[in-house]
Amino acid sequence: MRHFPLFRDIKGRRVVVSGGGEAAVAKLRLLLKTEATVVVYGVDAHPQIARWANERQLIHIARDIRHGDALCAALVYGANEDAAMDARAADIGHASGALVNIVDDLDNSDFITPAIVDRDPVTVAIGTEGAAPVLARRIKADTEERLSPTLGILARIGQGFRGAANALPHGRIRRRFWSRYYDEVGPRALTEGGEEAVLAALHTLVADMQSEGPEIGNVALIGAGPGDPELLTLKARKALHEADVVIYDRLVSPEILELARREAVVIEVGKIPNGPSWKQDDINALMIEHAGGGAHVARLKSGDPAVFGRLDEEMDALDAAGVPFTIIPGITAASAAAASIGVSWTRRGRNASFWLLTGHDVAGFAEHDWRALAKPGEAAAIYMGLRAARFLSGRLLMHGASAETPVTAIENVSRGDQKIVATTLDRLPIALTEGGITGPAILFLGLSPRAALAAADDIPEPVPATGGH
Repeated sequence: MRHFPLFRDIKGRRVVVSGGGEAAVAKLRLLLKTEATVVVYGVDAHPQIARWANERQLIHIARDIRHGDALCAALVYGANEDAAMDARAADIGHASGALVNIVDDLDNSDFITPAIVDRDPVTVAIGTEGAAPVLARRIKADTEERLSPTLGILARIGQGFRGAANALPHGRIRRRFWSRYYDEVGPRALTEGGEEAVLAALHTLVADMQSEGPEIGNVALIGAGPGDPELLTLKARKALHEADVVIYDRLVSPEILELARREAVVIEVGKIPNGPSWKQDDINALMIEHAGGGAHVARLKSGDPAVFGRLDEEMDALDAAGVPFTIIPGITAASAAAASIGVSWTRRGRNASFWLLTGHDVAGFAEHDWRALAKPGEAAAIYMGLRAARFLSGRLLMHGASAETPVTAIENVSRGDQKIVATTLDRLPIALTEGGITGPAILFLGLSPRAALAAADDIPEPVPATGGH
């Protein structure tokens, strides 16, 4: 992020614009919506500038900008559409201590002016670092459609009511009050009775919420999916946004954590193979502690919480402590991995069942029905299988599996650094090492990438087996 977004107070401050052509007019249309004192320097100014000056919306001085003209200015715009004149305006602005923007010149500007959606006092600013103005305009148009024209009215009324709303306890109750106001109570009252009805509805809402008992904390056990934030369900997004406390596994991606409120307490409870890890009992105690204090807790688990996520242990602990909870399923890594290599778990004529396996359990390498898995056409997704790869390969070959059985490893499923290695059962441990697969990864037994996807992604072809098994 090269440009840090912020809102600067320019009420009563001078904003200087150097230039009087079309570029200046475009900037002035935005600046005149502010409470700044706008001064324009330019010879032969655009007729629109003259009209604004006659209406006393701005001050127009019909000459080029000079040293001293930007004294006490908060902002200076160079809109001369002439490189030399704009450079001179920049020097004058900097000499006066102002921030300078040169229109269509990112490198010589101290700040940029974003695309703006105006619902005063609500303002949405959209910036693309100057890289894609067309994209910024598209986002602006989409946002304009989403935000009701009455939002500004509700915000102004709410702004004046903040003192009265402070009678409610700080934190979640007050946030819920404002959510109900903006989502339900305010729009309905404004439609039915205008601004006076909105104010009356606010007083009623405060009284109603004061009469409610203390809010009970709860835990949402959320499947965060394989990592791509676009694969997070809408229900999961809502629960994450509403959470006071977010407790997450180390495999949950940073992009998903960005969806939490800035005020939320965010705690990692990582479990690192062969490294420092949180004990499950400590994670359970942490959820119970925060929920017991009235917090809404989002317990984020990679993939789906019901697939090798120790969900039952956490539910049992919450039940024993009397803490209410909900389960929000997520897209498990195997589903996303199958999509990424263009295959389905089952296929008519190939397999009528699909196995979800773990490479490890509490006793070490996990034992399975190897003879059944070794049959031709069987397919399985193996979680936590990297360290067990040699064990898995040996067991299956020992029980009659073909050495040429396809195996595909998908690392960092759905993420930008996803990696795919396609191989055969007898070469599995070697191929994982050669392919640099270190995890987290899903192993697909009996499935190969779809040919078109394999070619597009330059996935190594499986090496034919040598020797007999």
